[in-house]
Amino acid sequence: MQGQVSATYVRLLHEYLAARGHDAVAVLGEAAPVVDGSGLARVAIDHWAALLDRADAVLGETAPEPALGLAVGAGIGPSHLGVLGYLSLHCRDLADALSRLRDYERLVYDVNPGRLLPLADSVVLEWGDERGRPGQRVDECAIAALIAYARNITARPDAAPLAVSFINPAPPSMAPYEAFFRCPVTFAAPTTTVRLPFEWLAAPLRQPDDALRALLDQQAGEQLARLPPVDDFERRLRETLAGALRDGDASLAACAARLHCSTRTLQRRLEAAGSSFQAALDDTRRQLATGWLADPRLRLIEISQLLGYTDQAAFTRAFVRWTGQAPGQWRRARAVTASGSRT
Repeated sequence: MQGQVSATYVRLLHEYLAARGHDAVAVLGEAAPVVDGSGLARVAIDHWAALLDRADAVLGETAPEPALGLAVGAGIGPSHLGVLGYLSLHCRDLADALSRLRDYERLVYDVNPGRLLPLADSVVLEWGDERGRPGQRVDECAIAALIAYARNITARPDAAPLAVSFINPAPPSMAPYEAFFRCPVTFAAPTTTVRLPFEWLAAPLRQPDDALRALLDQQAGEQLARLPPVDDFERRLRETLAGALRDGDASLAACAARLHCSTRTLQRRLEAAGSSFQAALDDTRRQLATGWLADPRLRLIEISQLLGYTDQAAFTRAFVRWTGQAPGQWRRARAVTASGSRT
C-alpha cells in the first residue's frame, strides 16, 4: 500500500531492540536511519511493517512480545519528533498540542488521514482505511506513540483515554492493550479511534512559550510545504459536519459557510469525489454513531440528539439502513464480541 512514516519510528524500533539486548542491525538487516534537521526523513509504510514483522519473529524465538507495536510506541519522546515534538512541547495545553500534531501529521504519519470529531464531553481522533490497512503492529505503534507522547508532555503518566478502537481483528490477548491504554479497547471496529476526555485535553503543558511556539510553528509549516501536496477536503468536510451536528445545524448552507465556499462549490467538490452532501452526512453520522454506541454511558436518546435527529425513531431507522441492525442490537453484539475477546 502507499504511504510513509517518519524514520523516527525505525529509530524507536532500533532503541527498543537494543534495550532488549539484541543487535538491532543484525535483527533488522539495516542500520538506524540518519534523521537530519529537515524533519523529512521517511520510510515507506510497507517497509516499516516488514521491519516490525522481522523484529517480532526474532523476539518470538526467545522472549515473545505480545504487543510489539505498543512496546515500541511507548518509548517516544519530544526529541523523536524533531521540530514538531518541540513545537507541541511549548503549546499551552494538550488540546493545543494535539491540534498542532493533527495539522502537521503528514510529517510523522502520512498514511490514512486523521480526523478530529468533537463530542459532548470529549474529542475523538479517527483514522479510516481510505488508503489501505497497514496492519495491527503499525497501527498499535502509532496509537501507543500518541498516548505515550500525550502522557509525557502533560507529565501525567497515568492519564488514560476514555476508549480506544482498532480497525484490525482482535489479538489473542487483550491484556497488554488494556494495561497500556487503561481504558476499554475494542477491535474489528469501523475505524481506528482514540477518545480523549476534555479534562485531559485541558491539562497544561510543562514548558508553554508562545513566542517559541510561533517560531517552531513556522518551521513545521515550512517542512510540511516541502512534502508533495495532498487534498485534505474529505477530512475538513467530516470535521465540519461533526461540528455542525454538535451545534444543531448540519445543512448544506451551514457547512458550506463553515468551509468558506458556496453551496454549489461544495456540491461540485462532492460530485467530483463521487459522493453527495447527503451521503457525506450519513457517513459522518454512521461513524459518530458507532463510536458513541461503544460507550455504555451514552443512552440511545442522547446519541440520536447528538446526531441531530428529531427523535430516536429516526435515528433507529437510519442505523438499520446503515448496518442492518437496530442501535441497541449493534451495541449488545459489540459488547458480546468484546467480552469474548477477553476470554
